Amino acid sequence: MVLSHFQVEPMLQAGARSRETIFASLDLNLTTSEVYLHENGIVLPDGQSLTWHTLELIADDEVGCYHIEGGQAKRIQVYSEDLDRSYSLMPTPRAPALLISGLPMHRIKGIDPREDTLRKIRTLSPVRGHVLDTATGLGYTAIEVARTAEQVTTIELDPAALQIARLNPWSHPLFADPRIRQIVGDSAEEVAGFEENVFSCVIHDPPTISLAGELYSAEFYRQLFRVLRRPGKVFHYIGDLESPSGRRVSKGVTRRLREVGFTRIVAWPDAFGVTACK
Repeated sequence: MVLSHFQVEPMLQAGARSRETIFASLDLNLTTSEVYLHENGIVLPDGQSLTWHTLELIADDEVGCYHIEGGQAKRIQVYSEDLDRSYSLMPTPRAPALLISGLPMHRIKGIDPREDTLRKIRTLSPVRGHVLDTATGLGYTAIEVARTAEQVTTIELDPAALQIARLNPWSHPLFADPRIRQIVGDSAEEVAGFEENVFSCVIHDPPTISLAGELYSAEFYRQLFRVLRRPGKVFHYIGDLESPSGRRVSKGVTRRLREVGFTRIVAWPDAFGVTACK
């Protein structure tokens, strides 16, 4: 069970009105369950109790999600010693976002992370065959692609990110769907080790260029071209194409994609990225 201020605030309001029960989500708005209210706090369906004080602490944290276990609420956050980064789960009205050192890895302004994911995938529609997802994160891309693809290979650099995903209710299919093959490693190294002409399409959604510059390099694009079947497409997430930084990064990305052989490069402003064809 995972709670954020979005789920807790209705419980506090119901308690203030002295209601005895309330239907609330205990998995970040995926489903609803009946919760019992009493003078000291709430009783969850599995018998765990949380005090009103604990619920108030959760309600006051607008950027944190809390895993409920043993009657305790523990904030979902992990520090990676390997990369000297902190990871945490940030709530939204729907699917939560991944924060790396406080920076959201999903779009959250006027859009939720799942819709953000769907917009990226639609640029490659129809998505079939064997698909490569170069950056697992919370697994939203791999999960959605697996609905229509035969297989998805997804790569995550940092095991700490997968620790966060395991506690995220929206990420559960990442670990349960047999069509999803997970690799923990550096995408630049892993892709270089794949055979040629393996994937029907690629979704390349790297961290910002300041965090992962090698994933924006001509050499990496050359490897993506090599492992992509013909005809195949790659979607490359960049960021807001209409912002100054987005225009600058997009210009360099487009030039390097052409240099390694990609053609028909198309900008998708709504998806914050570009597609390119082999």
